[in-house]
Amino acid sequence: MVRTGGGSTPTGPTLAVVAREAGVSVPTASKVVNGREDVAPETRRRVTEALDRLGYVRRPRFDASKAPGLVDLIVHSLDNSWSGAVLHGVEEAAHDAGLEVVVSAGLTRTRGGRPERGWLDKLTTRGSAGVLFNLAELTPSQYAWLDQHHIPFVMIDPVLEPPPGVVSVGAANWQGGVTAAEHLLGLGHERIAVIAGYRRKMCSSARVAGYRSVLVSAGVRLRPEYVRYGSFDETVAYRRMLELLELPEPPTAVFVCSDKMALGVYRALAERELRVPEDVSVVGFDDLPESRWVSPALTTVRQPLSEMAGAAVGLLVRLMGGERPEGTRMELSTRLVVRGSTGAPGLGA
Repeated sequence: MVRTGGGSTPTGPTLAVVAREAGVSVPTASKVVNGREDVAPETRRRVTEALDRLGYVRRPRFDASKAPGLVDLIVHSLDNSWSGAVLHGVEEAAHDAGLEVVVSAGLTRTRGGRPERGWLDKLTTRGSAGVLFNLAELTPSQYAWLDQHHIPFVMIDPVLEPPPGVVSVGAANWQGGVTAAEHLLGLGHERIAVIAGYRRKMCSSARVAGYRSVLVSAGVRLRPEYVRYGSFDETVAYRRMLELLELPEPPTAVFVCSDKMALGVYRALAERELRVPEDVSVVGFDDLPESRWVSPALTTVRQPLSEMAGAAVGLLVRLMGGERPEGTRMELSTRLVVRGSTGAPGLGA
């Protein structure tokens, strides 16, 4: 049995044929086709295989000739300048590409940054042509769902390394850690600590690895007690800095893996009546507006957040048009911005 549309041109089997082939009801097959989440993984697999085997033709999600298209941007939250920079980059690039953007915040506030159940249903309800994920961690079943429903997507600074074939955009985090450590070594520091974000997060591990590689190359002893992990939270960084100051030999410099965390470090140092940079030098990461508001202004590693977001939109447009980028990982360069928070080891050392 074939379904016809626009005359006698065959367009593939009916949904009833697919359901019979997969051994499910027509409503269940319809849920799979329409992207509903309330289907068991094994059932979804059988229906998807039947769809492919029988050549069922899904309605195209994006037609470049009918732009503007609709894309979704899923962000962790909207209450910080990090997300603001990403939004700015997405908005500019989407405008240039003739796309409309729907922003969803808070879907990744569950443990591990995984989007809450139900967001996939919303994508299909809106008819989104593609998705941008910012700071998200997807489950294997969610990756499989996106693949099965042929929804193009790009990850911006993913929490973990994505599966093979998934397109992502990030910053050169390892090189950023190298630059920060080299700057502090060049000023004469050897007791250099690092306060990182989540231990398991891809960008955190890369920044710490860059810092370690510089110290090893310079012959500086790596002190395990100088490596502290937080959660990219200002209050946690404040506590980690107080822990470092309690050491028999506290550091004379600290590389903090986000500007927001650096604010907590400043607070801890002020509480102990230590001066920046006379007693302790501080290097941040991000180059957010906050880095220029504090006193002294924060030396930091700039990662091009708006440019990363714009590049992600460009990659998504290519995916939506049926292209495949040559590589699946794009990294944009970082660079050191020197301000007033770093100097040579002082009397406090």
